[in-house]
Amino acid sequence: MSAYYQFINKKTEENGVVTATYRSTIHAQGAWNPHEQHMAPASGIIAAELEQFQPRDDMRIGRISFDIFGLIAAGEFTISTRIIRPGRTIELIESEMVCEGKTCVVARAWRMGIQDSSDVAALEDQHIALHPENFPDWEGMQRWPGGYIQSIVAKADQNHRPGKGLVWINTPVEMVEDQNTSDFVHLIGLIDTANGTAPRQASDFTWAFPNLDLQVHMYRAPTGRWLGLETVQQYGQDGIGLTSSVLHDAHGPFGRAEQILTLRKIG
Repeated sequence: MSAYYQFINKKTEENGVVTATYRSTIHAQGAWNPHEQHMAPASGIIAAELEQFQPRDDMRIGRISFDIFGLIAAGEFTISTRIIRPGRTIELIESEMVCEGKTCVVARAWRMGIQDSSDVAALEDQHIALHPENFPDWEGMQRWPGGYIQSIVAKADQNHRPGKGLVWINTPVEMVEDQNTSDFVHLIGLIDTANGTAPRQASDFTWAFPNLDLQVHMYRAPTGRWLGLETVQQYGQDGIGLTSSVLHDAHGPFGRAEQILTLRKIG
């Protein structure tokens, strides 16, 4: 079974910090540069470390914020995870991804106490009636190069247009070689793809628009393998843009994600 990463070292713990070492495969290759990792699987492997770090049955992750410090180099890297705010009902944990001696991504996750709130549960985000497998195949992602993009399958709503659209994505690739991928990790590891699903530029890009972060808020724990990205991309007038998505699994909406963009003239 193919995988985005190989686990190459036993996890170590020192002063409450757990560190794991991985190596990326061709399936994690990025779209902007051939020698970098795509942020989507990178966020997935970080999510795996956050999920596995001192798990608690009375809590779940409600928010993850990823800050991207720069190019995520392909090859060997480490992820170190620690608690920075322990608590009984809320807890803040942090993971740092280091490639070639440089911090690439820092992620912080709020774990939040869970309880039955069904009496007041209500959503404004709309349910998508059609199952993802009933949408037509979409080749729009093939405009992007790189091993990660080649690893996913995509389906799209017929009303998809530049700047706005609904795209369903999935992948048969496991996150880590010889390990089963949880639904949570599988889906988190696809969300960053949103920035490439509805670019405002219809064909040849004259502006690059890499994201500097990924913010994910989840009012429900996601399940299954299909991720729906109901995305809007907007560009401001001073070189900054924003990609915003309602997040869906096959059972309905489960949260929202946003990515701040740095707009850069090509050539």
